[in-house]
Amino acid sequence: MAKLKTSFFCQNCGAQSGKWIGKCPSCGEWNTYLEEVVEKSAGSGSGSKKSRATASRPRLISEIVAREEERFSSANKELDRVLGGGIVPGALVLVGGEPGIGKSTLMLQVALNIVDKKVLYISGEESELQIKMRAQRLGLMQSNCYILTETNTENIFHHIAEIAPDLLVIDSIQTLTTPSIESSAGSISQIRECSSEFQKYSKENGIPVFLIGHITKEGSLAGPKLLEHMVDTVLQFEGDHNHVYRILRSQKNRFGSTSELGIFEMRSDGLREVSNPSEILLTSRDEPLSGITVSCTIEGMRPILIETQALISTAAYGTPQRSSTGFDVRRLNMLLAVLEKRCGFRLSIKDVFLNITGGLRVDDPAIDLGVICAILSSSEDIAVSDKACFAAEVGLTGEIRPVTRIEQRIAEAQKLGFEEMFISRYSLKGIDDKAYSIKLHPVSKVEQVFSLLFG
Repeated sequence: MAKLKTSFFCQNCGAQSGKWIGKCPSCGEWNTYLEEVVEKSAGSGSGSKKSRATASRPRLISEIVAREEERFSSANKELDRVLGGGIVPGALVLVGGEPGIGKSTLMLQVALNIVDKKVLYISGEESELQIKMRAQRLGLMQSNCYILTETNTENIFHHIAEIAPDLLVIDSIQTLTTPSIESSAGSISQIRECSSEFQKYSKENGIPVFLIGHITKEGSLAGPKLLEHMVDTVLQFEGDHNHVYRILRSQKNRFGSTSELGIFEMRSDGLREVSNPSEILLTSRDEPLSGITVSCTIEGMRPILIETQALISTAAYGTPQRSSTGFDVRRLNMLLAVLEKRCGFRLSIKDVFLNITGGLRVDDPAIDLGVICAILSSSEDIAVSDKACFAAEVGLTGEIRPVTRIEQRIAEAQKLGFEEMFISRYSLKGIDDKAYSIKLHPVSKVEQVFSLLFG
């Protein structure tokens, strides 16, 4: 009997070593190396002979015929937006996210909503009855979607050959095993080999494959880093369990932009697409309140209006607190220093609390002016008009700096019924302000904004 060939793999980053080592030289984690079997079975060698027989030959780049990939819709506008316009035939897409965030619900909705394609949904985590119950809860019963509960890839490809699906969904890649690797499901070797088999299948047959992947406690995708390099697209499903909204981001996309995102609302009947996120992020108020402003940020290619709330109070214990939710606290400290040094507002002895509503985290510098105005409004206890919007960056000298794509921001504010907008006067270059019904306030210093708002 031949001796099994083993190797040691880091369970955090997937680095390989011939012997056990305490600290991983790649990621720096301790005690993450486990021994796994890497020797393939004897029957797995036939595939290499076949691949050599059908190997492609070198061709001049001028001989290659260029053609545009024909995408097809996933019947989900937000997912199509993130993918770059639809699903590309032969694409391998990895969808990751925290447990319970809605990955399986999203992919099951996609599988059940595609009516003109044959879809095979493979689950290694749920039974057929559980998937049926979820489909009934979603109110979707589509006959073109086949359900298969299997974890062995040899059996899976046997059923794939019989059904010949147009779209494949795997839930999840960590539960699958291949007979060519003698190790447990979820190990580095199994994830790498199973992913390689589905990658080969998708490229050779032009069938798009969606792989649902688990994430580690640090928030990164579980398994070897090679998995993210193998796939064409990496989608991250994010959200807060305390909020009903979910964000689908593209971290890698060979067929589109990585700056796009999709927004969903988690409901009892599944995930609902949010086509206009500005309306759900803005709250209606019966009376004016101090410390609240509205700013326009850009997420991906779409402008979004968000609400910023600030609370300024006297420090009770001598040392003032600086707390921020959804906004970088270091940038908040910088803006407070600008108000203290350049504008003369005494905020160093006061507690400052800042919150971006809706559970969003924003790193766009265009909301700087809105943050400062919310702080000043709370400090002076004077409400800012709920018909005013802000879109400008604040520099260290107190100047109001321009931001990119100001036309889109102005158009979004105008569409949602805002009557005035504060922007940098340097943003007016090349813009016809008469084309907008909203009143624009071009400013260059924080003092100008303060005098216009509070008199």
